[in-house]
Amino acid sequence: MCSLFKDILGSSESLFREKSDVPLDFSFIPKLVPYREKEQRAVAACIKPLFSEKTGRHCFIYGQPGVGKTVACRHLLREIQEETDDIAPFYINCWKHNTTYKIVIEICDLMGFKFVQNKKTEELFRWIKQNLNKKSVVFALDESDKLEDLDFLYMILEEIERKAIVLITNYKDWINEVEERIKSRLMPEMIEFKPYSHEETKGILKQRMEFAFQPNVWENNAFDIIAKKAADMEDIRTGLYLMKQAGLAAEDKSSRKITLEHAKLALDKIKDFSIKNKDELAADEQLILDLVKNNSGKRIGDFFRLYQESGGNLVYKSFQRKIGKLEKNRFIAVEKTAGGDDGNTTIIRSISEKKLTDF
Repeated sequence: MCSLFKDILGSSESLFREKSDVPLDFSFIPKLVPYREKEQRAVAACIKPLFSEKTGRHCFIYGQPGVGKTVACRHLLREIQEETDDIAPFYINCWKHNTTYKIVIEICDLMGFKFVQNKKTEELFRWIKQNLNKKSVVFALDESDKLEDLDFLYMILEEIERKAIVLITNYKDWINEVEERIKSRLMPEMIEFKPYSHEETKGILKQRMEFAFQPNVWENNAFDIIAKKAADMEDIRTGLYLMKQAGLAAEDKSSRKITLEHAKLALDKIKDFSIKNKDELAADEQLILDLVKNNSGKRIGDFFRLYQESGGNLVYKSFQRKIGKLEKNRFIAVEKTAGGDDGNTTIIRSISEKKLTDF
């Protein structure tokens, strides 16, 4: 082939392997979860008594977004499913299912019970209890801080005989807000997921690269700049997003290699990246996000006044927590400043205002 065309990607070719979107998806569960063996052993120890038909222990998993909490736990649940039919593992995302009724409906669906229409929560839970008390159960409640009520948690603590409850959240202090009647029954073991180191981040992204892309399509400097950005932001999901965008940028240019130029184009798109779909936000979070978009650059105190004037009912501490959640999910940018006429303060900006050089 003429050298002029040897580096141009053919129309039927791709830099991605077949079904390449799967390994780059946040919910992908690899057969091996690297660098989380210690944490997985701690969770497994809480679940292990169920294999001997004894009740398990409960655990509270915390750590910032993108450090492998969900992947590690879902990996354990998959192992349980493959190992035995005597333990029923349930994974519930409390961002999507944030009330007792929604969780009960989801469990009925997972158990294949479709006759839920016009039935009350208590009636459905009686059916769940009747069936689940024939075996042992693991309940993994991800993003548990999103729960609007904790009645379901109390119900399974009281009514399900052999169980282990795994609570997963970004916020260590959330457990302190749980009412005493539940906390005293839970007595969970605390398991922290700390951020990955730079080398661990690089290792995880390299593993996903091998799953997702054709061999030898990444230039080293392109991969390194993306791995460094993910490590700096302490979020594996950022790295996965950037890898996919770099691959798409290379294909758009019909390149057979993913180069530093393509990686930089991906970095430029990070301003558009958020972990959650904004349509999934709670009403208060959506209100705050709209206020930030329309008043970017104001101080947090000013935003709280705007929030109250717009009908918001949260107290200031809860408002601060919502700001923190929106920041962690890449909806807004929070900048703490020291000194100046106003002393120490916090500036809230719309994420779309951030420049590439800010990251």
